[in-house]
Amino acid sequence: MAACSTCWTGPGRCRPSCRRSCPPSRSPGSFRAISAPRAEPVAGLTRRGLILGGAALVAGTGLAWSLGGQMLFYDALRPEISGGTLNAADAHRLVSAGALTLVDIRRPDEWSATGSPEGAIRLDMRRADFIEALADHVSGARGAPIAVICARGVRSARLSNRLTEAGFTGIIDIPEGMLGTSAGPGWLARGLPVSQDG
Repeated sequence: MAACSTCWTGPGRCRPSCRRSCPPSRSPGSFRAISAPRAEPVAGLTRRGLILGGAALVAGTGLAWSLGGQMLFYDALRPEISGGTLNAADAHRLVSAGALTLVDIRRPDEWSATGSPEGAIRLDMRRADFIEALADHVSGARGAPIAVICARGVRSARLSNRLTEAGFTGIIDIPEGMLGTSAGPGWLARGLPVSQDG
């Protein structure tokens, strides 16, 4: 392709800044073919090496996921929580004794798929009035022990921090959630009772 050697545009389309620096004798016919410099390969990096390396990465990721890497993925998403934690079995025992309010913060489709922990209040965390609705459920007692559970502990950890910032002082996270994480097998795998109705 013929291009100006100063601004790399086509014949007759030099930029104003180029026209100032181009010699006045330059005209559309004075352009010469210029090719971009060829990139040098990076120390032994070839197309075949990139393809094989990418395939190995994909295979390794799949193997790690199948060997429990899924748990590591969810653990990496979990923020540090400012309140306490409790495993699912202890939460069930305390809820049964009436010493703990348990809130299932998942979505309605998740409640339908797995049910909710027996004795839990179903309160979708996406509600705009979530904090007010939770305060109503505990009759305004923001110091009452309240445990939150989700599927794998990521949403409950984030919500625990948000509730603590909103003035709830007895917030407890159940990090293993309903489906389990590296923190524990989860409510369902432990065989703890679930309720299909809210």
